[in-house]
Amino acid sequence: MSPIPSTLLLAAGAAIVGTLGTAHLVLTFWGPKLLPRDRSVREAMEGCSLVITDQTTYWRAWIGFNASHSLGAILFAAVYGYLALFHVEFLQQSRFLLGLGVATLLSYVALAQRYWFITPLIGTSSALALFLAGILLG
Repeated sequence: MSPIPSTLLLAAGAAIVGTLGTAHLVLTFWGPKLLPRDRSVREAMEGCSLVITDQTTYWRAWIGFNASHSLGAILFAAVYGYLALFHVEFLQQSRFLLGLGVATLLSYVALAQRYWFITPLIGTSSALALFLAGILLG
């Protein structure tokens, strides 16, 4: 069977994760979408340090965690998208990389279901379904 359907499915799954990661990064630094609705919550986070260190606040850690989370999703998309588009045979032959990709996407789905909201749940579930379909067709 031609690797093209597999390539497109794997790349589409990666693209969804990349889109979510990029949107999350933009929303982390620009706009009010990731701000608490209650202004006093942000003020409390800005005024309180972590137990592990007094070198940062909960607010700065919140921003850093969101940004690094976004960058992780973007990295996933870049690596798996690149491999799917330019080295699909290598990707399909690597049980380690396929397993790591599936485990990462399963983790994102579980986190979305438990801690996030419907948009990332739909996005990560769709990415997982496309990724798995790409593996099965490969």
